[in-house]
Amino acid sequence: MDVSHKFCAHAFDFDMLLPNLDPRVEFCGYSIPHPSENKVNIRVQTTGDAAKDVLKDSLQDLILMCQHVRFTFDHSVSDFILSPSYQEMNTDT
Repeated sequence: MDVSHKFCAHAFDFDMLLPNLDPRVEFCGYSIPHPSENKVNIRVQTTGDAAKDVLKDSLQDLILMCQHVRFTFDHSVSDFILSPSYQEMNTDT
């Protein structure tokens, strides 16, 4: 199966979109037609599964990764704010 998709690009790194970890993916790539256009072409070639389904699964995995990174970051910031190191730095004298 070989399908091309078009998306609007808003400062997004598509290298993370379809990492070569999915055995259903034979090839994936992207191109930006022109820097002034807000478009990205994505090509997904699979071993037989519908490229649309593989792309959708990969996007869902990407959302989960982003949520995990955000949660981990927020948790670390909270821990730091409560730490003695932060309390010593944040003295209003």
